[in-house]
Amino acid sequence: MSEKNIRVGIVAGETSGDILAAGLISKIKQQYPNATFEGIAGPRMQAQGCTTIFDMEELSVMGLVEVLSRIRRLLFVRKSLYQHFIANPPDIFIGVDAPDFNLRLELPLKNAGIKTVHYVSPTVWAWREKRVFKIAKATDLVLSLFPFEKQVYDKHNIPCQFVGHTMADSIAIAPDKEAARRALKVRTEERVLALLPGSRHSEVNLLLDIFMQSAELLAKEVSDLSVLIPVVNKERKRQVEDYMREHTVNVNYRVVIGHAREVMTASDAVLLASGTATLEAMLCKRPMVVAYRMSWLTHQMMKRLYIAKYFALPNILADEELVPELLQEDVNPQNIAKKLLHYFTQSDEDKTALVARFTQLHEVLKQDADAQAARAVLALIEPNQESN
Repeated sequence: MSEKNIRVGIVAGETSGDILAAGLISKIKQQYPNATFEGIAGPRMQAQGCTTIFDMEELSVMGLVEVLSRIRRLLFVRKSLYQHFIANPPDIFIGVDAPDFNLRLELPLKNAGIKTVHYVSPTVWAWREKRVFKIAKATDLVLSLFPFEKQVYDKHNIPCQFVGHTMADSIAIAPDKEAARRALKVRTEERVLALLPGSRHSEVNLLLDIFMQSAELLAKEVSDLSVLIPVVNKERKRQVEDYMREHTVNVNYRVVIGHAREVMTASDAVLLASGTATLEAMLCKRPMVVAYRMSWLTHQMMKRLYIAKYFALPNILADEELVPELLQEDVNPQNIAKKLLHYFTQSDEDKTALVARFTQLHEVLKQDADAQAARAVLALIEPNQESN
């Protein structure tokens, strides 16, 4: 433990980044209790003492086309952060995910002599692998969540450390479904569908209506079905409730702020948007249907650029289709309900086989990620001091 007052600049752009950054901050503070952190922080980072200069929602935008409508504001935020960190240089700057924003901030900071780390590799394994060279110019080190990512950087001799995923550390290898149900006041005999249309306003707009129609079709085939909808904050809760007031919903549902992990663990199956939540559902050992829609133009662009076979994280990690993934026009209530019904009627043997594969993948990712990431960051700050 050191009394040195190190300063860390750190920017996270969404809920998943907030979780990763908060764990990293916590571990750094164990070694350097007087360390200070500032940048763009979500609620978990702020709870760890990180000062936020802008609201994290500023960066919560997805899609090649969707970013254009926010470009002037995003440029202002990035310029303001650059000026702040140049005037008040931190010992290190850490960009957590949000690569389009963070890498363009990391590059001039690195050129100004500030050490930079990018936590969460961009999807160089899926499209535009040559981006690794731009990443190398912008960063001193990449921290990767998945082992297949490090292989790409190693091929080009670019510093990268596989640290695993903090969620794999925090979720039990065998989650307690009944305990989760008790916590949520869900009856043992109740059939539960966890429904997660996304954490962003745009995702909910695109997917909630289709997801609810799918749940209504499923309810016709599955007796005593309840739908639990975990949302990340009060804004998303209002958005979901506004939809419910405007539509006739013929299924039993409940909206819960937070507790996505408990909701997934308590469920019999999960319907969700593609993203980090699919990893969480896998770690909770729950069968899922993964769906995603984007604007027509964004989809046309991505069709030409995206080279990976899958887009759902469980399938990418396994390099096989463990769970159904639906994209664009395939995302419709009939398709979704049919695939969900399979999970409510499948044999115990099939259920066990899927859980076994999920467990194997869980063990690969369980690496004490927060501590590994902190050690890597501190080794860059003080390379001659061995951190514990």
